[in-house]
Amino acid sequence: MFGSLAARYLFPAHGTPKQWLFVARLADFATGQTMDWETPTGQKVSITRQGDAGVIDDFIALSSVCPHLGCQVHWEQPKQRFFCPCHNGAFNPQGVATDGPPADSHQSLARFPLQIENDLLFIEVPVV
Repeated sequence: MFGSLAARYLFPAHGTPKQWLFVARLADFATGQTMDWETPTGQKVSITRQGDAGVIDDFIALSSVCPHLGCQVHWEQPKQRFFCPCHNGAFNPQGVATDGPPADSHQSLARFPLQIENDLLFIEVPVV
């Protein structure tokens, strides 16, 4: 038993390999628009353009799977929130739970890093 603990300490596991992948041209992504996107590993992501300045802070990429029961969430532009219809779960524009069972259990949506390069939007996601 001591040997296996020592091996874990001496040879820690490497993190999941990640890669930056192309999402869209900024000119093709309107303010308020949400794009459903799937990672190479099958994770469902909701990418939303919340502003129109053309900077990275205009965009957010969140898991589109509710952490409560795994239902699909969607962006509601008029209410400025992500909504889960299964149990009326709601999340603010940053993916923090604000209502329903996800808020009661403090479960927010997972967030994915984004970057802009040459007017192109990229997302960093696990590839294995």
